[in-house]
Amino acid sequence: MNFEIEGKLTEKFDEQQVTEKFKKAEFVIETSETSGDRIFTEAIKMQLVQDKCDLIDPYNIGDTIKVHFNIKGRRYEKDDKVSYFTNLDAWRIEKIEGETQQNNVSDIPPKTDTSVPSDDLPFIVTILLAVGTVVQFMI
Repeated sequence: MNFEIEGKLTEKFDEQQVTEKFKKAEFVIETSETSGDRIFTEAIKMQLVQDKCDLIDPYNIGDTIKVHFNIKGRRYEKDDKVSYFTNLDAWRIEKIEGETQQNNVSDIPPKTDTSVPSDDLPFIVTILLAVGTVVQFMI
């Protein structure tokens, strides 16, 4: 299952060669949520594994990023003791460029005359592309 989260990059750790065949790079993003007059801030540690380790390299501490990730869970047993581990495995990272990426009503062009008979209402699909361009299709 795929998830995504937006937050501020607050820490980047060096790549670790855990075993001969496994490497990872960890980083932390900070998210904030408001409830009433209180602000709840979370520090979320995520990891990049194998060929994805360098995805965090272009980003700087303080950048606001969107992270696409999967939740991975493992059961580990040693000396008759069972433990469970959960990892947030990132597989894509995008920089959020401030408010210009938000879908504002003013970004959507005004409706134009489509010359469709009044008894057959058009179905218009509006798509906001990542670069901020709005595209409309009439079906």
